[in-house]
Amino acid sequence: QGQLAESGGGSVQTGGSLRLYCTTSGYYYRRLCMGWFRQLPGKERELIATIDTAGGSDYVIESVSDRFTISQDRAKETTSLQMNSLKPEDTAMYYCAAVLYRCYSPKLSAVTYTEWGSGTQVTVSS
Repeated sequence: QGQLAESGGGSVQTGGSLRLYCTTSGYYYRRLCMGWFRQLPGKERELIATIDTAGGSDYVIESVSDRFTISQDRAKETTSLQMNSLKPEDTAMYYCAAVLYRCYSPKLSAVTYTEWGSGTQVTVSS
């Protein structure tokens, strides 16, 4: 059916910035709820940010809301996660995810998402 694909990951020094992209294909984009997750080494996958493809308010978890921003290009049916002031503890695999209906909550858990990209690695060194 549809596919999600992340890009933009890589290695960066502490304090650097990266912008991650999630490209969608094969979906009715405006029927999706889109999220970004990350999985730190040895830890559970955690929600980072959510955006309503139909134009609702976005959401970024409080712990990174001062440094990360989620946005979308609705014409290109693509979301992005801007990450500034990166720290070594941000090192993780970052995933784009979606559910096949509109967001009913900004804090949907990982188990709720049915569509996943394969992930993009972000490594932050000192």
